[in-house]
Amino acid sequence: MRIQITMNWLSIQRSSAILSITLSALILSACTTVDLSVRDEPVRSTVPAVPSTSASTSVTPTPPSTEAKKSGGYYKDDGPGDAIPEGLVDTPDAEPKIEPIAKGPSKPYTILDQTYVPITDDKPFIQRGKGSWYGKKFHGQRTASGEIYDMFKMTAAHPRLPIPSYARVTNLRNGKQVIVRINDRGPFHASRIIDMSYTAALKLGFIQIGSTELEVERILPDEIARMQEDKRRKGMLTTAGESADPMARLANGSTPPVAAEAGGIFLQFGAYAQVHNADAMRIRLLAGWPQDLPEPVIVQTGGLYRLHSGPFTSRETAKTAADLLKEVSQIQTSIVQK
Repeated sequence: MRIQITMNWLSIQRSSAILSITLSALILSACTTVDLSVRDEPVRSTVPAVPSTSASTSVTPTPPSTEAKKSGGYYKDDGPGDAIPEGLVDTPDAEPKIEPIAKGPSKPYTILDQTYVPITDDKPFIQRGKGSWYGKKFHGQRTASGEIYDMFKMTAAHPRLPIPSYARVTNLRNGKQVIVRINDRGPFHASRIIDMSYTAALKLGFIQIGSTELEVERILPDEIARMQEDKRRKGMLTTAGESADPMARLANGSTPPVAAEAGGIFLQFGAYAQVHNADAMRIRLLAGWPQDLPEPVIVQTGGLYRLHSGPFTSRETAKTAADLLKEVSQIQTSIVQK
């Protein structure tokens, strides 16, 4: 009987030891398991305002959030916050100014094994793709420019555009357009081209869906100079009691011609809130325009100035023209039917 009891006790001890080892292994496994899933929102990382002197600055990215997504296209660790000021939709666009490019954010840098080379020249830049916005998670933090991020101002983050610079951003789904000041780097996600501030995204109409198809066009210094001159002239006309309506000022060639809206199939190169912005783009397109295609004209519709070429007899002929423009002049466009 003593031997049987002793054997039973040894069996119990052995079973306890095995259970203890198994539990320890499970705990260790749980502690060392890393969730490598990446959210579909932009992975952003704060780029230092003054990078190191090396040619490529390696920045440790913020680990991707694995929290559950909630309504509104953002995550629990980001979003609009609780105290949203009234009247943000009426916030004026950023006013473009000619500013010197900051040296620090102009150096090449590497994030998530991807090297980015910021733009430092004054060549035209137009980009189309999916854009997103960032909010309270970064509100109050320092941007790549050294400025403090304010989600309620008209700013944006771009991986390559100069800091600071200005961009005209159009929501290709609804035609809404804003001007923002580029003062930060990001988004660092293969499917995103730009991160808008909360207010900029609100004005573009994609706060609730989180991201949308955008067109980003850099406003170059020569255009900024023309905009400032136009503003000065507009102020003089207003002071003199004359009409400040851009459609009424035909003297001295200050206002480009605007065609009447017509039905048909067209190529569209953008929708602009200001007629002189549409004209600046039209002049830029004409520099590399194929001789056999209908020249782009400005059409006023829905409160916007749209740049159209056409009409074309069918969508097939319009697509052929679009392919030719892309091949010959690297001009990208979309086909619209009215």
